[in-house]
Amino acid sequence: MAEELRPNHAEKEFLDLAYNRFYNLFAEIIDDSFFEKDANYRYSRIKDGFAVYTELLNYVPIKWVIQDIEKSRPPMESVIGTKLFKFIRNVIAHFPFYDTWDDVYVTKSLINWHREDQFIDKFISEFQGKKEVKYRFWEQDKKRMTYLSINFPQKYDDSKIYLKDILTENEGIKFSYILMKQILDTQVEGISMDNE
Repeated sequence: MAEELRPNHAEKEFLDLAYNRFYNLFAEIIDDSFFEKDANYRYSRIKDGFAVYTELLNYVPIKWVIQDIEKSRPPMESVIGTKLFKFIRNVIAHFPFYDTWDDVYVTKSLINWHREDQFIDKFISEFQGKKEVKYRFWEQDKKRMTYLSINFPQKYDDSKIYLKDILTENEGIKFSYILMKQILDTQVEGISMDNE
């Protein structure tokens, strides 16, 4: 019975490290001053956050949250919270040639240079031509509503598909981190401030 309890010892070790890292990145990225920093620095922090989040998606209770989102939230929210964010993470991880968010692009031939039908290829094939998804988010501390659109590639060929055209760096990244945090917060019972 004890083996069925969540989190188990190994999960707790991983979750402690992953959540601490994500929350530290979140606090930095959500601040407006972050987008005044060097573009290369911003990109390194953004990609770290996507990497940590997509690893956390492997935790079974978070998978249950995603399943609930599929049933109870707007249709594309679970896709954005899982597949889109995993797509972004995979593009960044598998094509480490870029220094800034605005530089990152892929093409069909680049994606499939080694082997076809992998996650990035499947994602673009499934979502190409889909209409934009519009979102807004409220920043309580700034008393500001921000509007944004998530745009899927209209065609999938050897044209360049830029991440910046799917999700803008400023508003799009803030939105992404807010949604990621909302999903991750479902597993938090309390936060201790050991470092302060």
